[in-house]
Amino acid sequence: MKGLRWRYTRLPTLSGEEGEEGDEEEEEEAAPAPAPAPEDPVEPQLAEASQVLGASEIRELSRHLPPRVTGYSWSLAFCTARDGFSLQSLYRQMQGHGGPVLLALKDQDGQMFGAFSSSAFRLSKGFYGTGETFLFSFSPQLKVFKWTGSNSFFVKGDLDSLMMGSGSGHFGLWLDGDLYHGGSHPCATFNNEVLARQEQFCIKELEAWVLS
Repeated sequence: MKGLRWRYTRLPTLSGEEGEEGDEEEEEEAAPAPAPAPEDPVEPQLAEASQVLGASEIRELSRHLPPRVTGYSWSLAFCTARDGFSLQSLYRQMQGHGGPVLLALKDQDGQMFGAFSSSAFRLSKGFYGTGETFLFSFSPQLKVFKWTGSNSFFVKGDLDSLMMGSGSGHFGLWLDGDLYHGGSHPCATFNNEVLARQEQFCIKELEAWVLS
């Protein structure tokens, strides 16, 4: 396990009007807030145990997933414990997957947080995804930050960073190229709180689950 270390990490910046937007399908997803989730959702079936989320956290998160993925199995496409701390490795493991992904992180402070993406993570020139995308944090109770409808800056993948949510130059969640440093700021896309205890954090474990 990597020892706790810190280095100054320059936040990624966007030029112009927050960068190019990706797919235009977001507008089709612009719908009223979803109805309250059922009290007894179908228990997700995980192909293997998570090192980040416990059974209770998985059950809580499943109540906030889009109805279309109810009953889907969760397959661990990427984890730092097995695949190493590398964003490029994450992109490689995502190849061939088009479906939604649940990103779960635990930082060096033991905080658990992450995101649900309607599309698999990939390199992109602009933002992509749909209004199903959301951020979440266990602090310690689950808080879910859904799309506000104010912009469509859902997900953007560069070689040296992965960003989710944006507005006024800040990202709701961003991870650097070595998947060891990251940051979280309130952003217009999700009107979220800072997901970790601090705006910048070091990652201890990261998992990407493909739902299919």
